Amino acid sequence: MSSCPKSYTAYIPAVVVAAGIAVASLIERPQEILDLHASDKVLHGLMYALLGLAAMWGALYNGQSRWLAFIAVAAVVTVYGGCLEWMQYACTETRSGEWADVAADMAGAIAGVALAGAGRWLWKRHTHTI
Repeated sequence: MSSCPKSYTAYIPAVVVAAGIAVASLIERPQEILDLHASDKVLHGLMYALLGLAAMWGALYNGQSRWLAFIAVAAVVTVYGGCLEWMQYACTETRSGEWADVAADMAGAIAGVALAGAGRWLWKRHTHTI
């Protein structure tokens, strides 16, 4: 029985989160379907923090350099958010793309990536001390 290489399986959580974000971002009238009462920017920040955390976890699990992974994951997650904002603008009738949403996406991505990096540092510190 074969399994996927470590590099692929570590990113499954990030792919699942990214797919969920895409669905939530592109459905028409999400407030009616999801019954959301939180600030739009807060929701963007939280969703992209979770995506940044999951993607950074995959990168760190595969032994990527912490700083290179920080920059690459934050950039890729931010660009992903920007692409979804453009798709909201171009492909939906009731949604609009906003630069403020991209900024919230970027802030969330950076927070999630930083949280994953700090968690890795704390884990290594805890497991390597007697």
